[in-house]
Amino acid sequence: MSISARCGFWLVVLCLLSPSITAKEAGPNMERIKIATVGARDVAQTAELYRRYLAYETVESGTVSEALAASWGAPAVAGRPYALMKGESGDDVYLRAIEVPVPDDYRAMTTWGWNAIEIIVEDPDAIYERLSDSPFSHVGGPAYLSGGTSSIRAVQFVDPSQALFYFTTETGDRSASTLLTPRVEIDRPFIMVVAGPDARVLTDFYVEQFGGIEAFYVESPIDIIAAAQGKPADHPYPLALVRLGAFSNSIEVDGYPPGTGPRPVPDGDLPPGVSITSFSVRDLDAVDASLFITPPSRPGGKAYGDNRTATLIGPAGELIELIEERR
Repeated sequence: MSISARCGFWLVVLCLLSPSITAKEAGPNMERIKIATVGARDVAQTAELYRRYLAYETVESGTVSEALAASWGAPAVAGRPYALMKGESGDDVYLRAIEVPVPDDYRAMTTWGWNAIEIIVEDPDAIYERLSDSPFSHVGGPAYLSGGTSSIRAVQFVDPSQALFYFTTETGDRSASTLLTPRVEIDRPFIMVVAGPDARVLTDFYVEQFGGIEAFYVESPIDIIAAAQGKPADHPYPLALVRLGAFSNSIEVDGYPPGTGPRPVPDGDLPPGVSITSFSVRDLDAVDASLFITPPSRPGGKAYGDNRTATLIGPAGELIELIEERR
């Protein structure tokens, strides 16, 4: 059973509670996922991989500027290649690959920080067929949530740089679901997964700093994480979901056990695997500026436009880039 299957009961409960949640959705300052950044061994190969198998086309490429690298607290990344990719839906939501060192022994789901990108898709079974004969490695599913009692279905794969992807869909009444209805076969990221030693602290951080809405906080077995960490399949993990302001945008919080730790990162560099999550916010001035690595700036380019941005470090060492999109 996949991680999504293990968590399915609570997502079904969440769907039933969606009217009460919707009433609060205007509140969060943090609105939506804007960029999911992967620290990759080879940017060109990663961009080609995502183009061929995920239908994400490169819309901008180049090298990271010194100012942007500094804003992430990663001066070593300045001058490194990057590729910004957009899916077939046309939404201004991106995958981004940046060249970083990826240790041969690094494995997804074993360290703190951003651990997974969840993308809404039309058919996880078709994704399974597409990616099974590819450089992606299969780690879970396809499976229905709640051991087959839910209409939500998902499959999970890891890319060559150990970035974990969930591919998820609603197979039932999509008009009543809290999940985005896919417009194309592989649509956009709608959940980012962060892990740390204290799920309660992480959850409270996103609620208190950004006005996120805590949808649930439970303990549940998560078998693919347990397998990655050498734990029994029924090992319980603290698990939470924090809803953002825009429909079907959320952060999943996983609590990791003793024996896990921060992701090894060379001084001045970015983490390998899922490296940075960029979120749009309504008001950058509403965020505690003392948390910013550098003062807000306007990097420009396809993803940022003329918007102000700033980056901070979350409780688990995760890099959180904020892009102000006043509406």
